[in-house]
Amino acid sequence: MLLTVTTTHRPATDLGYLLVKHPDRMQSFELAYGRAHVFYPEATEERCTAALLLEVDAARLRGRSADETFTLHQHVNDRPYAASSLLAVALGKVLRTAMRGDSRDRPELAATPIPLELHIPALRGRGGAEELFAPLGWAVEATPIPLDAEHPEWGPSRYVDLRLTGTMRLADALNQVYVLLPVLDDAKHYWVSPDEVDKLLRAGTGWLAGHPGKALIAKRYLAHRAALTTAALDRLSDSDVSTVSPLPAPRPESLHQLRRAAVVRALAESGAARVLDLGCGPGALLGELVRDPRYTEIVGADVSAGALAQAARRLHLDRLPERQRARIRLLQSALTYRDDRLKGFDAAVLMEVVEHVDPPRLPALEASVFGHAAPATVVVTTPNVEYNALYPGLAPGRLRHADHRFEWDRAQFGAWCDAVAARYGYKVTRSGIGPSDPVAGSPTQMAVFSL
Repeated sequence: MLLTVTTTHRPATDLGYLLVKHPDRMQSFELAYGRAHVFYPEATEERCTAALLLEVDAARLRGRSADETFTLHQHVNDRPYAASSLLAVALGKVLRTAMRGDSRDRPELAATPIPLELHIPALRGRGGAEELFAPLGWAVEATPIPLDAEHPEWGPSRYVDLRLTGTMRLADALNQVYVLLPVLDDAKHYWVSPDEVDKLLRAGTGWLAGHPGKALIAKRYLAHRAALTTAALDRLSDSDVSTVSPLPAPRPESLHQLRRAAVVRALAESGAARVLDLGCGPGALLGELVRDPRYTEIVGADVSAGALAQAARRLHLDRLPERQRARIRLLQSALTYRDDRLKGFDAAVLMEVVEHVDPPRLPALEASVFGHAAPATVVVTTPNVEYNALYPGLAPGRLRHADHRFEWDRAQFGAWCDAVAARYGYKVTRSGIGPSDPVAGSPTQMAVFSL
């Protein structure tokens, strides 16, 4: 996926100050689904172009939208190639300072409208680019891409080559693209929760409330969640857009952060020094552990070579000092098979892993982890299916993730924990992670097994 931003405001190389990315070097950033790169194909006083290139690891795309439910979706889809919410997320993470309109070196320029040209060469769109961008002051060229250039009689594909030309603040331009990319695509690659309303209003500051298509924008951006769309439109109609601050308001920690923090606390309380992260994925927990000197040996294991490669990049293993590098290893291993390399550790973590295993294979996982590897402490987290009823738009009986084989309620999780503890000689304690509902409990349940 590619987005380029060009200006002819002189000196054009000041674009680097606005983006907080130096024109003379390429910068790369790790993301959940791949890597983002920022570089400058041209950088002169007269004209400067910055490019955001997103390389997507297709094997990590296991999500599923309403119109993509076939079983090969995670391997056969357009997400790695056409601009979508994946690019919008990369934009928000990599160019966050520019989107806020902050520039320590050129504050006056950040507040000044400048000539801009934005180009997205491949965008999956359901039409409407002109209706969405033109009211914001853009000249819009949305050129349909042929389904097959050698067979023009087949007509256009559902993709367009989008070019926007106008004069405005860079921050406004980036926020508009951030919102309207998933609106044009009419799909998101991640679960839309209530905090997406805040994201929409924050990025739409100064332009969304007055947009003639704001109802359509809100509906598509919020994945057609009726309750969230109504809440967003109510807040837009109640607010004075001229007084809303573009700065992000402080937000509570996400469930991912709360879960990692709970696991880290459990490991610290166990006194472990040598730790396994089983099913480590792209290494989010490993990144927390490697910063803590109490852990003398850290091993991340996953069946996916792609996930391990992402973890290696996330941890910057190729750049770590030798002493630090010696503390951490990454192993490719299937958790349903015995692996002698995983024996003898103080603690192991199965964070959001067991629900990805087919139920008939759970006894094999139990035997390999609790029986063969037999760490002194095992920390397990998994979703609480009872809490699903509190997620707006999650249909009854639907699981939180397309790759989940099951999700347990608290009684089922408790029964599994007790059976495993009895079978392998562990004691077990259970707790909840995240906001607690008096009826449904917490969104995540955690068990700590100890010998």
